[in-house]
Amino acid sequence: MKKTNAMRILDDYGIPYEAIEYDGTSFHSGMEVASITGEPANLVYKTLVTHSKDQYFVFVIPSNGELDLKKGAEILGVKKLEMLPVKDLLHKTGYIKGGCTSIGMKKQYPTFFHQDAKKKEYIYISGGKRGIQLKLNANDLKNVMDIRFVDVLKE
Repeated sequence: MKKTNAMRILDDYGIPYEAIEYDGTSFHSGMEVASITGEPANLVYKTLVTHSKDQYFVFVIPSNGELDLKKGAEILGVKKLEMLPVKDLLHKTGYIKGGCTSIGMKKQYPTFFHQDAKKKEYIYISGGKRGIQLKLNANDLKNVMDIRFVDVLKE
C-alpha cells in the first residue's frame, strides 16, 4: 500500500496507527465502510467540512451519527453553520468525498471530534484516500493538530 499524506504526517509525529485497505474504487458512506471492514459503526468516523460565511470548520463524528449544525454553530459562536458543498471539497481541503480526513488538509481548519472519541481505545478515520482507513487513538491526534472534543450529534 502506498502511503498517503495523512500516514506520512502521523509517521513524522510518531503517532501509532494501523492502515486498513479495502476496495475504494467508488464512494462508500461511513456506514458502508463499517460493514466492509466489519467494525461497529460507532468506531468508524466520518469527516464533515462546514462553513459559516468565509470560515471553515471540520467535524469528525461516528458514521452512525448525524451532525447537529445548530449545536455546531453554538459551539463556534456563529449565527449559521452549513455543510460545505461537495463541489468545493477538493479545492478547500485537498481531499475528495469518501477520502477526506482531518489530517493534512491544504489548510488546517478548526477541528472538532465528537466527545466519545476521546474515551475510546481506538477509532477509524479516513486515511486521506478512498479505500484506506486508519485505526488510531483520537487523543494522539492532539499532538498533530489542535482538536477539541465536543458534543455535536443530533439527539
